[in-house]
Amino acid sequence: MKTQIKSISRLSKATLLSGTLIISGIASAVAQSSQTPVYQGKVGKTLADSKEWWPAPVKAPKGAPNVIWILLDDVGFGATSAFGGVISTPTYDSLANNGLRYTNFHTAAICAPTRAALLTGRNHHYVHMGGFAHTILSAGFPGYDGRIPADKGTIAEILRENGYNTFAVGKYGLTPDEDATDAGPFDRWPSGKGFDHFFGFLGSQTDQYKPDLVEDNAHVKPDGRHLSEQITDKAISYITRQQKVAPNKPFFLYYAPGATHAPHQVAKEWSDLYKGKFDEGWDVFREKVFAEQKRKGIIPQNAVLPPRNAGIKAWNTLSADEKRLYARFMEVYAGYLTYTDHETERLVSYLKQSGQLDNTLIFVVIGDNGASKEGSQNGDIDRSILVNSQSEAETIKYNLNKIDEIGTPQGTEANYPLGWAQAANTPFKYWKQDANSEGGTRNPLIVFYPKGIKDKGGIRTQYSHVNDLLPTTLEYLGIKAPEYIKGIKQDTLQGTSLVYSFDNAAAPTRHNLQYYYIFGSRSIYHNGWKAEALHNTAFFNPSRNIADTARSYEKDKWELYNLDKDFNERIDLAAKYPEKLKELQALFDEQAKTNNIYPFIDWDDVFKQRIHKKSSVAQSTQQSMIGTPPNQINK
Repeated sequence: MKTQIKSISRLSKATLLSGTLIISGIASAVAQSSQTPVYQGKVGKTLADSKEWWPAPVKAPKGAPNVIWILLDDVGFGATSAFGGVISTPTYDSLANNGLRYTNFHTAAICAPTRAALLTGRNHHYVHMGGFAHTILSAGFPGYDGRIPADKGTIAEILRENGYNTFAVGKYGLTPDEDATDAGPFDRWPSGKGFDHFFGFLGSQTDQYKPDLVEDNAHVKPDGRHLSEQITDKAISYITRQQKVAPNKPFFLYYAPGATHAPHQVAKEWSDLYKGKFDEGWDVFREKVFAEQKRKGIIPQNAVLPPRNAGIKAWNTLSADEKRLYARFMEVYAGYLTYTDHETERLVSYLKQSGQLDNTLIFVVIGDNGASKEGSQNGDIDRSILVNSQSEAETIKYNLNKIDEIGTPQGTEANYPLGWAQAANTPFKYWKQDANSEGGTRNPLIVFYPKGIKDKGGIRTQYSHVNDLLPTTLEYLGIKAPEYIKGIKQDTLQGTSLVYSFDNAAAPTRHNLQYYYIFGSRSIYHNGWKAEALHNTAFFNPSRNIADTARSYEKDKWELYNLDKDFNERIDLAAKYPEKLKELQALFDEQAKTNNIYPFIDWDDVFKQRIHKKSSVAQSTQQSMIGTPPNQINK
């Protein structure tokens, strides 16, 4: 008995006094392990004939770098100066000049599908995000229900189980509407998908000065500052706190500002930097960017600039009022993008000053799709125009009367005209949502890692996709994709690691097959060839007339391109090579079955049905959309 009492006494001094720490350590280890480990101690009748055991704490590989994924929104291939654009982005320029530029990188053509593919390393339909998590824009089929399954774990879940702290700030966009309240459930919030901390918004867009703001598992009141400033402060604070108590523990940060998605809102000190800079118009803009892209080696030297998209007027045919109005829209957009670059610079400067930058692997995806076509022909300031369906003349007059509100907290929508969207997408045709087109799916990628990138400023042309970033990160860190997460057996990854190309610009492409599908528009890439079909869904497309809508998928016109020789899809080869087209169409059908793309859904009809539903969920969703008209919901 005395022996037992002494043992208990020793236990109380040596162990119980730090019981909280020990219990916390056990909980952390269990939470981070893929499966509950087999107990390896000895349990006797007394402490004297027993042997204590705890699983070893999970640690990241020795010397593992911090990892930051930066994902911008609605930018366009030709907007940033880092990729030949005329909008100043010195931070992205610096990261690219000291890292790698990927010029043949692709997204899913719209926000939620891209983000789902990015975070899971799998195709968007395969993880059930063929549309959105919004009630109105999801459907009760495996590819469209908007709920990422637990057997398709995220990068945050994987890295947390391998000794990383995990943080996310900015736009999430993957939480179902009915779960996005403070009552939860929270398993589809960022905290339920592997992030230790989250600060940002759960939806697809938000006002930059009055955001629908969330911190961890609760909504919080915004402080009136621009959201980009708030998320940058929060990201720095998360890293600072973590490094104080665990300086040798790496972190993963997912930095996803709402910029440059509408509403385009930024302080006048930024938008006024571009006063008069766009008076020459979008045609001159495209020509300047195209020439600079050639000079920098971003595009082939023999490339030809495609004509303006259908419906876009030549700048020199516009009235003086139209030119003044449209130029101001672009000044605001450009200031918004430069300001976003500035906020990124604050994060990078903090890492440099704190001695962490050299051991930080940074991926910058400049846009989750092509530039946005959702601003209509004449631009949008506060949604009133699109809601009230005014004539073009009335729209221009209305916007001119409110020109000083563009970009301000009063300009609650603020999206530029379609002509600027195509200009921002130089050198491609078409734009966001168009999963058939490179203009909808091709976005710039920067990879920066001072300790590991040898070919600083190098350009990489290997075909790649947003689902490649997860396997790329894991391979570079020396971490294997887990067989289990939280006891749930994991499905196969579908992305292809890009590490093979880091030190070899001439390495053959390894990502040789990729489908795309958004709102009926679809395409399939295979070994340099691409077949594509535009489904003319006017309900989601303010640039097209509903009378022109091809309501039958069988009537959609398929086109064929050889991207190795015609990277921006100018020469349709469907008539010349009909067998190649049939081969790719059959391949798309195979991919559709494998990835849950079927059934094709006519979202025009779905939305019309659901907007009139009297259920509380539908009404709640409509409220959250603030009266968004049909061609704006897809944001």
